[in-house]
Amino acid sequence: MNLRWLRYGVAVAAGTFLVLALVFAQDQKTPPWAYALNPPAAPGVPTPAAPPADTSQKHVPGSNVALTLPQTRDLFNPPDWYPDDHPTMPEVVMHGRRPDVRACGYCHLPNGQGRPENASLAGLPAGYIVQQMADYRNGLRKTSESKMGPPTTMLAIGKAANDAEVKAAAEYFASIKPKPWIKVIEAKMVPKTHVSGWMFVETEGAEKGMEPIGSRVIEMPVDLERTELRDSKSSFIAYAPVGSIKKGEALVTTGGAGKTIKCGICHGADLKGIGNVPSISGRSPSYIARQLYDIQQGNRNGPYTQLMKEAVAKLTADDMVSITAYLASRNP
Repeated sequence: MNLRWLRYGVAVAAGTFLVLALVFAQDQKTPPWAYALNPPAAPGVPTPAAPPADTSQKHVPGSNVALTLPQTRDLFNPPDWYPDDHPTMPEVVMHGRRPDVRACGYCHLPNGQGRPENASLAGLPAGYIVQQMADYRNGLRKTSESKMGPPTTMLAIGKAANDAEVKAAAEYFASIKPKPWIKVIEAKMVPKTHVSGWMFVETEGAEKGMEPIGSRVIEMPVDLERTELRDSKSSFIAYAPVGSIKKGEALVTTGGAGKTIKCGICHGADLKGIGNVPSISGRSPSYIARQLYDIQQGNRNGPYTQLMKEAVAKLTADDMVSITAYLASRNP
């Protein structure tokens, strides 16, 4: 019951919440499906009183660990439901450094699989991760949507983390083999959703139903309750327009008759990276779309990014939908 309140308690009625979300999205300049923004509270509507603290122990399938809700929300001691599922975490991944460096394992999860509002780090080259953190620190990597909390938070962490912390985290996540994490389903109609916690979740109650997908990819949890508990084995579904995977494959593998450049030239024939060039296969479509858009808008300017400028220059919003759907459909 308390998990449900944490998601929906900010709205007195589902209708009010959805109207606000729609208006907020219409004012948004970035692609709303990629930059999921929490809607503002309804003006003049009081926030419901918080229920009594839930101190009961929570469990997830396949784990013997028991944690309370407050324990699963500790930014400096993230829940580790499967401690035998990954190498020993270095201090910065397990606890971070108060007050400015959150534990890497909280947002990106102990196994590095990540979530739609951030990045999957598992299996990325250590050198690439180190360079991205340097880009944050040097003001070369920014987000196109300052109202989206996680990228803005990452910018602050990038400026605060020291070289030793960055190196330890990079080597840790690089050592982990990524697992299939996202199931792409092409569909004309998709469940109605709204943004909560910087990601899309299915709308319940009187507003529950289906709606046309349009030109977007909707990435959402398979099991919201497990995802809320930060279960690092609870995966995601990405709904994509019918035909988008085939269109994306053509763009990625051939360059689309000059629309872009074949991704395999830099990212490898299997799209799993070469040297310090990262893997893009099986990654979050929301995250990949944000990076394409950020590069296109000039908000990512690190040394590796320069190689991407020509590749993204002519891409349309529909192209990004197709490319990200195809990439997410592949095995990581």
